[in-house]
Parts: sequence; structure tokens; C-alpha cells
Amino acid sequence: MQSFLARADQAELKVCLKINALSRSGVIRQGFRIVSRLGDGVLWYSSMVVFALLGGVDGTKAMLHVGLTSLVGVYLYSYLKNRLVRPRPYVSHGQIVCAIAPLDQYSFPSGHTLHAVLFTTMFAAYEPTTLWLFLPFTLLVALSRIVLGLHYPSDVLVGGILGVLLAALSLAGVGTMPVELAADWTSVLELWSP
Repeated sequence: MQSFLARADQAELKVCLKINALSRSGVIRQGFRIVSRLGDGVLWYSSMVVFALLGGVDGTKAMLHVGLTSLVGVYLYSYLKNRLVRPRPYVSHGQIVCAIAPLDQYSFPSGHTLHAVLFTTMFAAYEPTTLWLFLPFTLLVALSRIVLGLHYPSDVLVGGILGVLLAALSLAGVGTMPVELAADWTSVLELWSP
């Protein structure tokens, strides 16, 4: 697996450099730093509190479900990162600028993206009207990981796939999502289309 990831690093370097070059603009860099910090959990956990307060007992149960699923997400990405030990792009390639301090050592998969997709998917399953707010933010979180020099595009892609799969499995497990979503995985993507 290590040799595969090393080859992937080289294949993705050109794209990383182009996207990371955006961080040379102070305004863009600062904007993505803010998005990244909010994606650390601030937006997600505060949104869970709002959901619980506005939704009463049902909202509290829903947010306990989301919170427990996010804990599984933390375990999953931590386990994978510590097993696969893919160095971050700025570590492997000196020409990539690290524009914010990372929260952990390794790159694959993106935990920020996993959680952004997981929370957005689960929030939308419980309250579909939230998608208009959380989907654009989730896309910015995913992009921020590359702009800030912390992840390769494949880290972000795999993080997103893991996030949507984990959310869908969790929702199916408690019978929250529609039956057709459990039977037809393409319906998961409908949550993500305009």
C-alpha cells in the first residue's frame, strides 16, 4: 500500500501545486483558514446543539445519533491514518506551502472532509432544508484541505466517500433514511446534487 500511495503522491503533485498556489493570496489563505477551523468541529457541534434545542426530545435523539456516528468517524479515520501513514503533501514536497498547522501527522484520509460530509448528510436526512447551508460549507472544507497544503485530492475524495457511507449506514441502521436510500446507494448522491 505504501508504494501505491507514493505513486499517487507523484501523480497528484501537479494538481496539489495548482490548488495550493491559491494560498499565496492573503485573503484566500485567511478565508480557508477560517473554513478549516470551523470544520474542526465548531460549526458541526454548535449546529448539533441548535438542532437539539429546536427539535426537543426528537432533536436531541437525532443529535445523539449524529454525535455517536461522528465518534465512529474519528475512530475510522484515525485508524486508517495510523495504519497507512501517508505523509502530508507539504512534508513530501517542499514546494507545497503549509498554510495552517495540522491537527495530526498523516494525510490519508481527510478527517475534516469525512466529518463535513457525514454531518451534512445526516443533518440533511433529519432536516432536508439544512442542505442549502451545509453543502456549500462542506465543499469549502474539502477544498481547504488542498489549498492549505494538508491533503492530496485523493485524501479528500476518500474522506468524502467514507463520510457519506458511514452516514448512510448509520441512518439505515436506525431506519431514519428512506427505504429506497438503503436499497439504492445512488440515492445518497441525490442528497449532494442541486
